[in-house]
Amino acid sequence: MASETAEGTTLEVLRRLESGPRGLTGTEAAARLLTHGENTLPERRTPSWPRRCAHALRDPFTAVLLCLGLVSAAVASWGTAAVILALVAVSCVLRASGEHRADRSLAALRELVAGTATVLRRDTDREPPRPREVPVTDLVPGDVLRLGPGDLVPADVRLLRARGLTVHQAALTGESAPVAKRAVEGPDGSGADDDSPLCLQGSTVATGSATAVVVATGDGTRFAAAHRQPAARRDGGAFDRSVHGISWVLIRFMLLTPPLVLMANAALRGRGPETLPFAVAVAVGLTPEMLPVIVTTCLARGAALLARARGVIVTRLPALHDLGAVDVLCVDKTGTLTQDRPVVERALDPAGRDDPEVLRWAAVGAWWTLQLAELPAPDALDEALLEAAGAVGEEYDGVDALPFDPQRRLSTAVVRGSLGRHTVVVTGAAEAVVERCTTQPRERDRLLAFAAREADAGLRVLAVATADRPAGAPGPPGTRGLTFRGLVTFRDALAPTAAEALRGLADRGVTVKVLTGDHAATAARACRDLGLDPGQVRTAAQLPDPEAASEATVVARCTPEDKARIVAALRAAGHTVGFLGDGVNDVAALRAADVGLAPRCAVGVARVSADVVLAEKDLTAIGHAITAGRHASGNIASYLRVTLSSNLGNVVAMLAAGLLLPFLPMLPAQVLAQNLCFDAAQLAFAHDRPGAAALRGPAVLRPRSFLRFVTGFGLLNAVADLATFAVLAFALDGPDAVDDEAVFHSAWFTENLLTQALVMLLLRTGRRAEGSRAPGPVGLAAAGLAAVGLLLPPSPLGTALGMTALPAAYYLLPGVVLGLYALALTAARARQTRRQP
Repeated sequence: MASETAEGTTLEVLRRLESGPRGLTGTEAAARLLTHGENTLPERRTPSWPRRCAHALRDPFTAVLLCLGLVSAAVASWGTAAVILALVAVSCVLRASGEHRADRSLAALRELVAGTATVLRRDTDREPPRPREVPVTDLVPGDVLRLGPGDLVPADVRLLRARGLTVHQAALTGESAPVAKRAVEGPDGSGADDDSPLCLQGSTVATGSATAVVVATGDGTRFAAAHRQPAARRDGGAFDRSVHGISWVLIRFMLLTPPLVLMANAALRGRGPETLPFAVAVAVGLTPEMLPVIVTTCLARGAALLARARGVIVTRLPALHDLGAVDVLCVDKTGTLTQDRPVVERALDPAGRDDPEVLRWAAVGAWWTLQLAELPAPDALDEALLEAAGAVGEEYDGVDALPFDPQRRLSTAVVRGSLGRHTVVVTGAAEAVVERCTTQPRERDRLLAFAAREADAGLRVLAVATADRPAGAPGPPGTRGLTFRGLVTFRDALAPTAAEALRGLADRGVTVKVLTGDHAATAARACRDLGLDPGQVRTAAQLPDPEAASEATVVARCTPEDKARIVAALRAAGHTVGFLGDGVNDVAALRAADVGLAPRCAVGVARVSADVVLAEKDLTAIGHAITAGRHASGNIASYLRVTLSSNLGNVVAMLAAGLLLPFLPMLPAQVLAQNLCFDAAQLAFAHDRPGAAALRGPAVLRPRSFLRFVTGFGLLNAVADLATFAVLAFALDGPDAVDDEAVFHSAWFTENLLTQALVMLLLRTGRRAEGSRAPGPVGLAAAGLAAVGLLLPPSPLGTALGMTALPAAYYLLPGVVLGLYALALTAARARQTRRQP
């Protein structure tokens, strides 16, 4: 690891690496490249198609369906087994193809860390080293490279020499401000106690220059360490947890149904083995055979629409459902709520009043520092000053300049003033500037307190001072006797769409929490500017335990481990948590969340760790993704409500009728045909559009409440079926009464499909249920199902299934029962809707 290789003094590090300040020879570099391998990050292995399909079989719904197919094959019901196993195959192929498309899209997003690096190389030991541009992939431990402003650090390096070096490492630590780096030894000649002489892969040089030796490449860097974290991110997402709960209930019912049917018929009717096909058909009728297809189709269709319309790539299909269930979204501040650059907030005189002259003098100093010091690009604060002040500085003639030095904490520029006079402009940290001003101790304390108050408000502070000097006075380094002009304060530039996106997330019932490595005051200021109440801002060290994070909106000074612990605590508290991050310091939290989200511009390891990759750093895209997740979840929930309620009612009615009638209430072939018609109609749910109410709050399948819903409406359905049975058994007389098995089978087949069509219309959450005039795909499918129920019995296919045409009288009384059932179903649904929070 880099931290181990870089320990000790500079000389010890070079000896350990068998290198020196002159770098390596070409032969040595080539030999080390063979030993250490290319400087590339390890990539996830792409699963093969058989592995993808095998993984799909682990889905609990697919497992239920597979068990039913095997049971059907065991009892020689080959037609049923063939249909069920075909559904299993379709489900596996759909899921595998969706994940394959997502992986291909994600692979297209991967970008190289950097193209080339400048290293010192020699052809032989006797020749002097010369700077050479080599591909980043060819870097090896022991290489000596040069870094300048704007360079991306291509490997983990130990500084040998540095001049005014600061680096951006927000992707690693969350710090928005550049961090000073020094090639220094500890006080006893050992290595420094912190990471000051160590620059890590993925950071960017902001200012200054340096020469450094490579200590780790490829899978030895801290980037790679994030890759090597355990692959198992969590114990299943919200979708997996809810699906497992419902699935195991279904499995228990499925396993209990056949023996119960067999024992009851043997005890009460003397019918034993001949009822086994009927018992298997009833078990098939209880289970939602199309569920894997519906789930996979809804999620794959939603993921494809997101990728096409919003550029959002879902890399794990169940994550789309989890997105719909998200009620807490954790985000980092830098690069998410704010841009990675400052903007001027105010320019204040020593009394705290707005004074544009303070901004003008600060911009003059920035302009001539940039011109005379020959910097390749302005410092972030200088750039903000020049943008705010406009065209200033050119009205003066520059004389000399000294750029910002992290040790002096000052920047100095000298311009020509009146005849024979020069004006010295000094900007920098308040303590360093005030120390050089001609002020009394009490005034000095007041000015420092003034600067501290501005800093405590979450602003970055730049002090400005000037001095008038004779033209022949000593140069900038020893400048003292300054006149304090005032302060220029800066805030983080807000992301353009962040405020609107936060309001949209709040409207969707999503609570946003900010977990940042930045200062507490800075994070709180950004939240207030965006309209998000930060409440009592806490640092990670101030939290008594991770569970206390549930009450905090902003947690500052978070380490990567802190973020992961807070996310895990929120999940343990019952929340479905999404985490948006773009740096190496966010990887652990991305893997701990129910849904990990990363923008396309995130570092590679963050993109690979995420479940959802956003096209841009735009929070509004998360709102669209959550809506798409709730859209898919709403359709899946509608399907589950409809199919389980209807199937449970039919099974209860069939079991009761089977015990009361002298013959089977329906033949096994008729049960399977009814199930096939119902299942085909329910494919329309994958193309439905849920109503607005289903999109306003998190979409969560809670097994207990869901099963209560299914049980209540299933029993109502059973009552309707048994009422129809009573009409057929007792209200009609003559040769076509209950002793006519074909007429009874045909009438009940028709009634069952008509009740299922009513359930499809009245228990869904789609547009038609909320007043839309268009019938929609579910409405058309329900109409088709009703038509099949009426037209199939008298058809030749109905005759082959053992059904016959019904006399006209048989349509009247069951029609009355269906009308009463529709009224009862509507009233029960309205009552259930009112009771929902």
